Amino acid sequence: MSIGRRAAAEFAGTALLLAAVVGSGIMGEMLSAGNTGLALLANSIATGATLAALIASFQSASGAHFNPLVSVDAAVRRRLAWADTLVYVIAQAAGAFAGVLIANVMFNGAAYSLSEHHRSGVGQYVGECVATFGLLVVIRRCASDRPAAVAPAVGAYILGAYWFTSSTSFANPAVTLARAFTNSFAGISLGDVPAFWLSQLAGAIAAMMFLRLLDGPMTIEAESEDAREERIG
Repeated sequence: MSIGRRAAAEFAGTALLLAAVVGSGIMGEMLSAGNTGLALLANSIATGATLAALIASFQSASGAHFNPLVSVDAAVRRRLAWADTLVYVIAQAAGAFAGVLIANVMFNGAAYSLSEHHRSGVGQYVGECVATFGLLVVIRRCASDRPAAVAPAVGAYILGAYWFTSSTSFANPAVTLARAFTNSFAGISLGDVPAFWLSQLAGAIAAMMFLRLLDGPMTIEAESEDAREERIG
């Protein structure tokens, strides 16, 4: 597809993902009668299920990245041109803010409101590092060996990571920033965003190094040769 169509897919997919994350958080909080665990359960199930459906829907269109770190990883491996990566990231960021707007308005809230939900501390940062590391590993290994498994595997991983990581697994810079603009269950204080970004970056770099070790040094070279043959062909 053209870069415009792929960007549209990334925008729509990310917007729907954020609508699910924020919307299910608001709904879960409304219906749980103050039971935070029940609200998190509703939030995690809705997010994991929606993410799996969105990846299955948009995988053939744009790769269904919905995450700047996934796009950058693809660019590093020469699976995506750097110019296209920039377009992807812009589309993902715009989609994330659109999704937050949709969720806030659906539940009669202000279009945007700064979150007062503080998420900080070493434990949270380690949680984000682990969540991002695991996400990239799951995506890359499934995409390499069983592409059809990417959607259910990623959805299942995120659902699980909501519970086994201390940060509830943001693992996505665009999602993290957009969630600072909803003062709801899924929000994060704007001041806590930079530390989460650094933690996500650390997790992504660790995942790339691990996967390079696992796959061997020939992986990038082989992919580069494939890309050259594709261009020549």
